[in-house]
Amino acid sequence: MSLPVVAIIGRPNVGKSTLVNRIAGEQEAIVFDQPGITRDRTYRPAYWCDREFQIVDTGGLVFDDDTEFLPLIREQVLLALAEAKVAIFVVDGQQGLTGGDETIAQWLREKAVPTVLAVNKCESVEKGLFQAADFWVLGLGEPWPVSSIHGNGTGDMLDQVIAHLPPMDEEEAPPETSVAIIGRPNVGKSSLLNAFLGEDRAIVSPISGTTRDAIDSLVQRNDTHYRLIDTAGIRKKRSVDYGPEFFGINRAFKAIRRSGVVLLVIDAVDGMTEQDQKLAGRIEEDGRACVVVVNKWDAVEKDTYTMVEYEKVLRSKLYFLEWAPFIFVSAVTGQRVEKILDMVDEAAEQHQRRVTTSVVNEVIEDAIAWRSPPSTRQGRQGRIYYGTQVTTKPPTFTLFVNDPKLFKDSYRRYIERQFRESLGFRGTPLRFFWRGKRHREMDRASANRATKA
Repeated sequence: MSLPVVAIIGRPNVGKSTLVNRIAGEQEAIVFDQPGITRDRTYRPAYWCDREFQIVDTGGLVFDDDTEFLPLIREQVLLALAEAKVAIFVVDGQQGLTGGDETIAQWLREKAVPTVLAVNKCESVEKGLFQAADFWVLGLGEPWPVSSIHGNGTGDMLDQVIAHLPPMDEEEAPPETSVAIIGRPNVGKSSLLNAFLGEDRAIVSPISGTTRDAIDSLVQRNDTHYRLIDTAGIRKKRSVDYGPEFFGINRAFKAIRRSGVVLLVIDAVDGMTEQDQKLAGRIEEDGRACVVVVNKWDAVEKDTYTMVEYEKVLRSKLYFLEWAPFIFVSAVTGQRVEKILDMVDEAAEQHQRRVTTSVVNEVIEDAIAWRSPPSTRQGRQGRIYYGTQVTTKPPTFTLFVNDPKLFKDSYRRYIERQFRESLGFRGTPLRFFWRGKRHREMDRASANRATKA
């Protein structure tokens, strides 16, 4: 990453994610009154005074327990600390000094990373000074009383943090292609992210629901920068209780909306499910470009025709994503993983592609020549006067006609097929607005009023 990293470290439930939200200025990290909510390293952009940096949230650090995810969380914390310019060690001022705090402090003193000690949950300024005084014994310098919820003391604490950071780079950040990795639980989304990055960026476990938050990672290939967003596995709504999973799924849906391209990951062993179809519908509805990634292909017994037949079955069930390319990969072995970003590049380019009005009308004329617009029993026939592209992401076209009601769904689908056959647009949905004569007259009247004004 081009920006310096500030790592947030501490025991479970001391308010690390709340402090991340306070420093980053947005409610992105999941906050819930339950230990162990954060597991992976999650990065957020932040700045203070004349310094810009990436703040990385980490899971609660516990050294004397090796159950469930705790060893993997320790590994993620160590990786975060290895790339950090400075660490913020968060402790709980209301609970006071604990043995866990002393163990972490001893561990941090053995590292070469500067550490700022933040005593959280000091809601009262005067009382906070007394709460913070107990933590001088940790030997990490002055303990700074802060309140992640109200913001008390965070400015003074950040003044100490940025003293260890270089000045902001005046160069503009390069443009990014945002790529959301979406799918059901346990289809291999985190393994795919790790395969892209060549490191264990996200915790991978056979336990369903391991990833809870949306994890942003930056990667550069040649001159293109990508923001890869790993997300929580999305189960059926009726199976989800209010809590960490509920918030994680909401983050996943937000990740779709803030991405340009979505990787819909499907388990090759389980095949297509109803939930996969619903996710595909959500992607199309949000107008995002898409690449369908069939993962775990190494676990499928196959012959020469298996891939062709398998894709045919999948496409029959994902008919509303017929425009999306398919790729069969194995995140574990790395098979064809490097080709995914090539398909992402193509989908992103088509998603923001614009064609001239003359080309649009040539396609419409050819389509009408092959198949005339439908007629009613009374002999009234639909007419398309002209069309134009009005926007991108996704490419959107307005067709001006005599009466939109004369054009049924079958003919509208035919027009879209003709656009794709003539112009491509592989990997992106298309939008069409059919406007009648009344709308044209209103547009002309508005244009005349604007001219007179």
